[in-house]
Amino acid sequence: MKTFCGRANPATGALDWVEESEEYDYHQEIARSCYADMLHDHDRNEKYYQGIRAAVSRVKARGEKVIVLDIGTGTGLLSMMAVTAGADYCYAVEVFKPMADAAFRIVKKNGFSDKIKIINKHSTEVTVGIDGDMETRANVLVTELFDTELIGEGALPSYEHAHLNLVQAGCEAVPHRATVYAQLVESEQLWSWAQLQPMEVDGRKLLPPPAVSHCAGAHSVCDIQLSQVPPHRFTPLGPLCTMFSVDFSKPVSSAPQSHSSSFPAQSSGRAQVVLSWWDIDMDPSGSIVCSMAPSWTYPDPQSAPWRDHWMQSVYFLPVERRVAEGEELSLTVSHDDYSLWYSLQPDSEAPPCRPCCVCQAHLVWTRTRFGELNDRQRTQSYVRALRSVIKPDSVCLGVSDGSLLPIFAHMLGAKKVLNANSMRGVQILGIRPDQLSSTDLAGEQISVLIGEPYFSTSLLPWHSLYFWYCRTALVRLLAPNATILPCSATLCMVAVEFQDLWRIRAPCGTCEGFDVGPMDEMVQQSLDFRESHEAEPQPLWEYPCRALTQPRAVMTFDFLQCVPEQPIRCQGSLPFTRRGRCHGVALWMEYQLNDDIKVSMGLTRPVSEEGACEWSLHRKQGVYFFRSPWESSGDGRASVSYSFTFEPSIGDIKMDFTIVIYTLN
Repeated sequence: MKTFCGRANPATGALDWVEESEEYDYHQEIARSCYADMLHDHDRNEKYYQGIRAAVSRVKARGEKVIVLDIGTGTGLLSMMAVTAGADYCYAVEVFKPMADAAFRIVKKNGFSDKIKIINKHSTEVTVGIDGDMETRANVLVTELFDTELIGEGALPSYEHAHLNLVQAGCEAVPHRATVYAQLVESEQLWSWAQLQPMEVDGRKLLPPPAVSHCAGAHSVCDIQLSQVPPHRFTPLGPLCTMFSVDFSKPVSSAPQSHSSSFPAQSSGRAQVVLSWWDIDMDPSGSIVCSMAPSWTYPDPQSAPWRDHWMQSVYFLPVERRVAEGEELSLTVSHDDYSLWYSLQPDSEAPPCRPCCVCQAHLVWTRTRFGELNDRQRTQSYVRALRSVIKPDSVCLGVSDGSLLPIFAHMLGAKKVLNANSMRGVQILGIRPDQLSSTDLAGEQISVLIGEPYFSTSLLPWHSLYFWYCRTALVRLLAPNATILPCSATLCMVAVEFQDLWRIRAPCGTCEGFDVGPMDEMVQQSLDFRESHEAEPQPLWEYPCRALTQPRAVMTFDFLQCVPEQPIRCQGSLPFTRRGRCHGVALWMEYQLNDDIKVSMGLTRPVSEEGACEWSLHRKQGVYFFRSPWESSGDGRASVSYSFTFEPSIGDIKMDFTIVIYTLN
């Protein structure tokens, strides 16, 4: 059965009604999941296997039958490990039905159907008894309920319920315990993601509104690949602190708690940010440890396991505070059943309530959007471009979400500025550009149309072409020879070899000796439903890659003209110039502000001779993964053939790529 779904089109701004299969949502969930990444995480799998073997051995040594409860079984991998290790029976709980069905097929394919029961329920709905889902309580509890923040997937309530209802007292648990670590640091880069900073425009200082600068911000975690933030980007103000541990073999409470760690400041600076990660001990002795620590904590950073399903956490203190070397500090972490937050305060004070944004900016702007607005070099580029077009009689209209450009235009002397932030001389228009009329402009015409462009609804780089649609809708209100800034946009591409990101799409085949082929088939079917024909957004600064071709501008959109009625098409080929394994294509937009100034939302520097890429910290790029990687010899005998079609009616770009091999006669 199919149904009509209303979806906001991020490029055109229109509400599109599309016919979707009833399976679309779960296909999308599977296609964008981390299942493959987890199964490719050999360190995680190996540590779990070691912990399960040890737990099963301890129960058998007591002369007991080994009954395992596996909560969040996914593929059934951990249950199969348990049976192989000698468990008598496993109850494997999985709430997501497509995944539970795949686990059933995987368990059957590996010959464990008589020892493993798949239960398609949330663990809190599982019953125990003669007529229940489980005949008896388990004496081994195996779980993988964690996210980057440890507790964000509801681990605490699930453990709490399991100990009360599903497992025996004194049960073995794998993992046995988790420990959360934190370090207080000063970091200009990271703090720029939390608060709007003062900036200079034409020699005048622009300060953020007090409501924004005094706001504690949103408490939500910022999860990133902290390995890609090098140590020179922050200054530690204290040691790495052990904040708290949770013993999963004993009853667990999901009630709010706070834990503190005191230490003398090891250097003077501004206390701004807390870096945090956790590890899990798979056994009571702590001899089997799986750590989420970033690579720069390892003696050999190259030996650090890569994983995207568990990263590291960045937390922002409610207020920045200056500290002096040697000053006694107390770092407090508080948590409810799903989230953590940090504060710096004396031990004698009660822990603060969870931070809450009261200025709205932290609810509207993402972390990276704050960073983008605080980027001084980027600001200078826009100010220089505006300075070249703003005149005393200019009537400016800004079209971007939460942009500072209209304020800059006012400070540069424009006669009137509309649709911008609240400031004297700047008028806010709370309507869409296509609803704007001459009355709203008091009979005047727009002489300068400005945009970054940035829109909060944009997911892929070309979704910011919404600016072009707005410019088209405003054509009757534009003065003759009106300035459009930016004047054009260019879609760029480069074929790349990913250091690690390829794992999220690569089939697993066999994992730790178990055939997980049915999961590969399920993921591929969901990808083929739609995702394999589309690019997906990724912040490539977090995922190192190497260019195997030269970057190329493949399609230009002229904002001086209206959006055309007919499709725009381009095709060509890009030779491989470097040896490596090509996993796909990276795509991004570049905006031409005027004849001399261009800003890139992708590569920020030329590709190095070795192919190293440096990406924008502020915007996500598009990644089109090839179904199978291609081994490039780098001799120019093979190329990526590409075809792009911009469909004006839907505001989307269709693309197709093939590998072409040239033969020498």
